[in-house]
Amino acid sequence: MEPAIDLAAKLATFEGHWQPRTVCEYNGHDVMVVKVQGEYRWHSHAETDDFFLVLKGLLYIDLPEGRTVKLEAGQMFVVPRGVQHRPHAPQEAHLLLIEPSGTPNSGDPATAAPRRVI
Repeated sequence: MEPAIDLAAKLATFEGHWQPRTVCEYNGHDVMVVKVQGEYRWHSHAETDDFFLVLKGLLYIDLPEGRTVKLEAGQMFVVPRGVQHRPHAPQEAHLLLIEPSGTPNSGDPATAAPRRVI
């Protein structure tokens, strides 16, 4: 029998914020966990939507025209492709992300965190 993937255990294996770690692949997509705190940069993804599920903590996602989405543990939000957004967390939050494999987390390969598999 295959072991289950323990997301909390995976999150405990690393430090640092805004550096997603792939825990498995699913139909050509990376399923990732990430620790976030503070503010990330404004960015968009021209080719794909951006999926956020909060596992622990609180996440805000700023959107155009002064709109903000507030996500608590157990809540998710999908930013449509091409929409500028800026995630930020007042304190450390843990997230599950799903993106097509190879998608740069910053929307730009030159500034993206490297792909890390744990």
